[in-house]
Amino acid sequence: MSFASQPNDSMVLSYLALRKAVGAIGILLPFVLVVGHFFEVGLKIEASISAYYWTNMHDVFVGSLCAIAVFLASYHGPEKADDFAADLACVSALGVALVPTTPVTPNGYEYGPVHLAFAAAFFLVLSYFCLALFRKTDPTKPPTPQKIKRNKIYTACGYTILACIALVAVLKLTAFGRELAAWSPVFWLESIAILAFGLSWATKGEAILKD
Repeated sequence: MSFASQPNDSMVLSYLALRKAVGAIGILLPFVLVVGHFFEVGLKIEASISAYYWTNMHDVFVGSLCAIAVFLASYHGPEKADDFAADLACVSALGVALVPTTPVTPNGYEYGPVHLAFAAAFFLVLSYFCLALFRKTDPTKPPTPQKIKRNKIYTACGYTILACIALVAVLKLTAFGRELAAWSPVFWLESIAILAFGLSWATKGEAILKD
């Protein structure tokens, strides 16, 4: 019996490890981009996360998103909704990585419409993972105390991502974006959303609050 259970146990551990890895990429990406860029130009925050495509951190930006996309392509949840969401997030992540933002001046960047669509889809699917898929529980069993705590993290992360998307839209569609451009508000909002994404996946991988 113990030999029969080993493959399943190994598969579970592999999925948990992959979730932790994806979470780590999300948590570290904004910091790595800023620090890596620092060694070339000093302390200069670009207008957005995607703007680092045009810097010396191009390979890190593209490679990180492609790594996330590969995992999402291999992700299979308990229901078809999980698989569809993962596939959509995979395509969106590849789109963000491979369809660059449009440089407009030496000191600023703006999204191309295709890139913006991919980015919006990516973040929306990530919020769906947090608010719907990750919070599911086995209806035949009561949730454990740790699962209840994890669900609170998923909820907070999901709404954080949605709030950041909404604020980025406000900045892009109003004069506030131009007035605050010197502070790179889109970069900070995207960084918060990516950190929330990373935290949710690390939690799903039971890096914290493990049963």
